[in-house]
Amino acid sequence: MNPTHILVATFPGQGHINPSLQLAKRLVKMGIEVTFMTSVFARKRMANATTEDSPKRLTFVEFSDGYDDGLKPCDDGKRYMEEMKTNGIEALKNIILASSKRDHPVTCLVYSHLFAWAAEVAREVHVPSALLWIEPAAVLDIYYYYFNGYGGDIDKCSNEIQLPKLPLLSKNDIPIFLLPSTPERFRLVVKEKLDVLDAETKPKVLVNSFDELEKDALRAIEKYELIGVGPLIPSGFLGGEDLSDKSYGGDIFKLSENNYIEWLDSKPESSVVYVSFGSMFVLPKTQMEQIAKGLLDCGRPFLWVIRENEHDGNNEDDQKWSHFEELERIGKIVRWCSQLEVLSHPSLGCFLTHCGWNSVMESIVFGVPVVAFPQGFDQPTNAKLIEDVWKTGIRVHKNEDSGIVEGDEIMKCIEKTMDDGEKSQEWRNNANKWKGLAREAMGENGSSNKNLMYFLKELGHV
Repeated sequence: MNPTHILVATFPGQGHINPSLQLAKRLVKMGIEVTFMTSVFARKRMANATTEDSPKRLTFVEFSDGYDDGLKPCDDGKRYMEEMKTNGIEALKNIILASSKRDHPVTCLVYSHLFAWAAEVAREVHVPSALLWIEPAAVLDIYYYYFNGYGGDIDKCSNEIQLPKLPLLSKNDIPIFLLPSTPERFRLVVKEKLDVLDAETKPKVLVNSFDELEKDALRAIEKYELIGVGPLIPSGFLGGEDLSDKSYGGDIFKLSENNYIEWLDSKPESSVVYVSFGSMFVLPKTQMEQIAKGLLDCGRPFLWVIRENEHDGNNEDDQKWSHFEELERIGKIVRWCSQLEVLSHPSLGCFLTHCGWNSVMESIVFGVPVVAFPQGFDQPTNAKLIEDVWKTGIRVHKNEDSGIVEGDEIMKCIEKTMDDGEKSQEWRNNANKWKGLAREAMGENGSSNKNLMYFLKELGHV
């Protein structure tokens, strides 16, 4: 029998690369040979962060998606995905063929969920595959239910809907791809993912979650085998012995160095509000102004990540938006930071976040209470889980007329999270509880480690 050789193929977005790379490194530590495939553009940005500290059994390969200098705002997103698929299919076949010729065949393909076509290639060349699901299991469940008997109920949902083994949901908790107002083509993207899984018998889905966090959701779909293998973050941040392992795929997107750690060091314990909306969303100027107002009204020290493209989109007529100088007097604004270093810092008091799944998992790992400010994708569901299921924070509410979250609302939610009240204490206690359970799951005898070993055993690796 050939030794296990897993090919990890991932979409070149930060939210995909981060957990995929951590999964690859965990597999290598278990003695598995891993090839990591992504686009030329992503690989160029990864080079500095991954070449020197990469394990010997981890090999990187790249393919041209037709956008080797990156996707520009003016580019056609639909065409980009079409070219990604066409070029990716050819590249994937070539990689698998080349591995076979070297007598080192790929024995399993793991792909991220915008690469559904990769599973079709795997079937064609008779290689088993598994989906790496980088959102909560609950979101996959909702997608599955939508296309398996509950679509009409979800479409008509105006107040509440009860789906099997999930919490009671409102329309505001549904992933935006399933909302009636979302263009049909996005629902078709979701359906394509499910169709690929449905073409197999009991397909395996590796989920960046853990058993205690989503007990019911991980077992809600009988036709699929959902396997909790998270949280997929560097072991050095999980209290493991290898403290040198603190490299993260996300650090490949570093824009500049800042003295934010020294600044955090100067602040009292649990005093700082951390504000970040991830790598994709650019908030409108009116919303940025309201966030600024909320932070100023709180008067608490804050660290706010405003990426370069967020500045560009909000500096009308080359003028800084109002409050900027005032903000810099009480807080710190940076273009980039290592989120894991920030969230693990003792000065952190709460996290104002867009609720991307990586950010949610990181807040859980470090026991940081959350002010949930969802923007799109799976984030409304994630915010629901934070507020009503895990009870580690509070969700902001938009002004129904303007669609903007006003400064007063932001201030109120931050204060409720940071004060010494009964509710904030409950959130902190719950955050600490989940922090402990996350670390237990990733321990040597933890559920996630055992689940990954089970997956490898199913592949024939002992």
